[in-house]
Amino acid sequence: MSRPSDHYESPDAGGGSPDDAGSDGVTLPRLGPVGWLRWFWRQLTSMRTALFLLLLLALAAVPGSLVPQRAADPNGVTQYFVDNPDLAPFLDKLQVFDVYTSVWFSSIYLLLFISLIGCVIPRTKHHFEALRAKPPRTPARLSRLAGFTTRDLAASSADGGSASVTPASVIESARALLKRQRYRTVVFTSVDRRTGGDVVSVSAERGYLRETGNLVFHSALVGILITVGFGGGFGYNGNRVVVEGQTFVNTLLAYDTFNPGRFFTDSALSPYAITLDSFSASYETQSLKAFGQPLDYTAAVTTTDASGTTSSADIKVNSPLKIGGTDVYLLGNGYAPTITIRNPAGDVVFTDSVPFLPQDSSLTSLGVVKVPDGLPEQVGLIGFFYPTQAQAQSGVYYSSFPELQYPVLTLNVYEGDLGLDGGVPASVYTLDTDTMTQLTGGDTGVDSIELKPGETTELPNGLGTVSLDDVKRFASFEVHHDPTQGWVLLFAVLVLGGLLTSLFVPRRRVWVKAAARADGTVHVEYAGLARGDDPRLAEAVAALANRHADGFSSTSSSPDSPSTTAPAPETPTDPKA
Repeated sequence: MSRPSDHYESPDAGGGSPDDAGSDGVTLPRLGPVGWLRWFWRQLTSMRTALFLLLLLALAAVPGSLVPQRAADPNGVTQYFVDNPDLAPFLDKLQVFDVYTSVWFSSIYLLLFISLIGCVIPRTKHHFEALRAKPPRTPARLSRLAGFTTRDLAASSADGGSASVTPASVIESARALLKRQRYRTVVFTSVDRRTGGDVVSVSAERGYLRETGNLVFHSALVGILITVGFGGGFGYNGNRVVVEGQTFVNTLLAYDTFNPGRFFTDSALSPYAITLDSFSASYETQSLKAFGQPLDYTAAVTTTDASGTTSSADIKVNSPLKIGGTDVYLLGNGYAPTITIRNPAGDVVFTDSVPFLPQDSSLTSLGVVKVPDGLPEQVGLIGFFYPTQAQAQSGVYYSSFPELQYPVLTLNVYEGDLGLDGGVPASVYTLDTDTMTQLTGGDTGVDSIELKPGETTELPNGLGTVSLDDVKRFASFEVHHDPTQGWVLLFAVLVLGGLLTSLFVPRRRVWVKAAARADGTVHVEYAGLARGDDPRLAEAVAALANRHADGFSSTSSSPDSPSTTAPAPETPTDPKA
């Protein structure tokens, strides 16, 4: 095929290499640094990239649910290092124990944040411009559009009046009908080239709320990212074990574990106190298959707020206590035997209600007692508490029911260096026996000490006596403060509302065109156009044509349109504008 006579062969600009040319030998312009930056920005702010980053963020959060995190479970991280001495250091270098503050997670988070903002701002500007713009002109050939149908209206009105039917009156009637259905409308007048008569049409559109919902959805996502990513830095959470009768005061030193946000200050701690009056639990006793399973836990507390007002409240597993801008959750519970140790002279050197950590569902519990002073040697005791003691055929003790039916406390005694003088922090729930001598239990040949409530027995080697005075319950509370909860809830509602609006509000354009014929009738055409999928568009156009034609004397309809003899369905105003 020969080229056109005005074809111009462009010269090779700048002596580009063959690599700069396409398959057709066309010389492509060099992007340069600015061009590459623009290309990168367009890729980053595309909706496809935003969705990919959102998926990548979800995948990056998976390790946080597979391994313990230092911010939420520091003891679990320590135990993970003990159980996996080879793998744990490698994972620590990858910041797997600090997923949500790691460099790689923060990078994905910030890129998603930038991508969403880059998507929302240009679309918002374009949306506001579209809201101010008028509906487009009526197409010349409506027959090519969806739901196309026609009506021929008689020259006189349907009620037999003397008013004549003109294209202008027909279009004015259609415009009023469309405005009642919340369409934006504009009327156009043109000249029919074949007849020379006037052709009057109305162009209508609605459904911009669909794009508004889409923008609200993405803007709310940005809001959630801001509140969770930055607002969470002002919050804190901490744990405290409280024994019946004890009081917890909301101060930094009162917490067993405390995890502050990045921007936390001591002034964020609201002054209040919580006293655990009693702890009650109910267990299943009717069904043998679920015997001993917990049914309900209730911590009865007395609270004192910053103003000094005292009140009573109950804290349950799914019913936290709200006080001082914090939520106090009930996490766990167990038994705290009251143990008293006296020296050979009978002086009390230790007395406390020691929380024992449950080891199974029947609350077989493990606890540690440390006596650094008052005895001839430093003494440590490792104890097991059985709320309802039972004995297996092998002779091993266990608890057969979590309530206090037959409570027994067994103690293994150690003497030696407790490791408290070196200044290294040690857990109150563990005892390092490497430098200590075991005096009872195990391979010592001396039976472990067994105590029931109210009993007293001698310690080995004349160290003194130990007694089990009482058994109390303890409760483990988590105190959580998040100043962004209200904002997150608001943005979550906006996300849901925007998503539903963008999914169920149709974006439509409808046109009605009227022209006079030589026989005095008015030929009316109806058609519509949807942006995206709209399976009800043709039905909506047909309902509009029937309803509009009902106000006039219709003489005929097009063969491919609904018959005018059939009753026209009543179409209510669609609220999805």
